[in-house]
Amino acid sequence: MDFNVKKLAADAGTFLSRAVQFTEEKFGQAEKTELDAHLENLLSKAESTKLWTEKIMKQTEVLLQPNPNTRIEEFVYEKLDRKAPSRINNSEQLGQFMLDAGNDFGPGTAYGSALIKCGENENRIGAAERELIHTAAVNFLSPLRNFLEGDYKTISKERKLLQNKRLDLDAAKARLRKAKVSESRSAAEQEVRITQSEFDRQAEITRLLLEGISSTHAHHLRCLHEYVDAQVTYYAQCYQYMVDLQKQLGSFPTSFTSNNNQIASAPVLSNAVPPFSASSVPLSTLNNPIAATGTTDYKLSSSGSRKARVLYDYDAADSSELSLLADEVITVYSLPGMDSDWLMSERGNQKGKVPITYLELLN
Repeated sequence: MDFNVKKLAADAGTFLSRAVQFTEEKFGQAEKTELDAHLENLLSKAESTKLWTEKIMKQTEVLLQPNPNTRIEEFVYEKLDRKAPSRINNSEQLGQFMLDAGNDFGPGTAYGSALIKCGENENRIGAAERELIHTAAVNFLSPLRNFLEGDYKTISKERKLLQNKRLDLDAAKARLRKAKVSESRSAAEQEVRITQSEFDRQAEITRLLLEGISSTHAHHLRCLHEYVDAQVTYYAQCYQYMVDLQKQLGSFPTSFTSNNNQIASAPVLSNAVPPFSASSVPLSTLNNPIAATGTTDYKLSSSGSRKARVLYDYDAADSSELSLLADEVITVYSLPGMDSDWLMSERGNQKGKVPITYLELLN
């Protein structure tokens, strides 16, 4: 292998000269050529852009993919220029569990049917999440990453060259100050002119690159708008899916009865929250409390009474209510002006209000 000894020696001498100049500057033993204020501002702006772009990009990746192991795996596949294996997201996993549970409990049961509806809805949300991640990666994350791995690396390279040219210039100026004889002084002046010219040329190249940061900001602003649009679409889809699901679940009966091997499938609700809300049921149901139980079309008059079977245990919230035990039979009736979600009940000489959703009226 051939070596250019002269070039190697020259490069070594240049490196040594720069190292000496840099060290003397740090100790305040040598003068330093300062960059003009405009160029310094551009350099500061570029450094700030790089810093915040890294932070925004990394946090966006965390938001879109919270699992760090999955992010590392996707990064490796990206660097290998290979497609990462497809995997279901958390919403789709939950949806699959709900579908399996619903089919296991039976689509004909209220709970099983509700689980299937919720599972299908979670799958739709999962698909919307996939679309958000894909759109954000293409329209937002990729431009940020391209800036960091492309434009900013070029800026850093030219900035480093500018630093070297400045060190060469200051080293030449130092030699000129130390030159005593006219011959060596003439050579030193020539070296200063050459290094000054190279420094000015490199400063202009660096300045032109740095002025492109404003264009980068404008481009990233457009990308940010696209990312916001993608989020708006995603959250609007999720909202609509949940509203539709709420309507579907609201159409299910609040109780479900069959043979002795099955029990009512409506969920047991806490006393702290009324099991039925007047704002979430049809007006016809509010006007006919028995319709809410899905049993018969019998209409309870304000003066009549009926027998009812208790579906679930109920603990009275205050003295105006009556505590209930599942499967006991009580007498119920309505009073004028009474809330349509409640009935008066009697058990022996005990009386109190009970929520109609805990009862099954008997013929």
